[in-house]
Amino acid sequence: MPIKKNAKKALRQAQKRAMANKIVRDAYKEAMKQANKAIAEGKDTVEAIRLAQKKLGKAAKKGVIKSNAAARKLSRLMKKVNTAKPTTEAKPKAKAKKKSA
Repeated sequence: MPIKKNAKKALRQAQKRAMANKIVRDAYKEAMKQANKAIAEGKDTVEAIRLAQKKLGKAAKKGVIKSNAAARKLSRLMKKVNTAKPTTEAKPKAKAKKKSA
């Protein structure tokens, strides 16, 4: 245990930050697990992926993980989605042209 006053304060701060980081880290890990589970079961993955992307972005923004690590994790997740089931993307509808009179 620290003896000096400033060392005690530093320990309190470190513990407080560690708890906050753990909450964020657990949230993105759980979101990734849910997304992977949805992919494996072949369920609708849109909502799970959106949540995982959101949690990864927040973790990177808060400095819990580095931004490149978040991008790498998201990229691997999207690769799984795209290889799991080929999506049939709808073609965008052509916009109606205005008649010039």
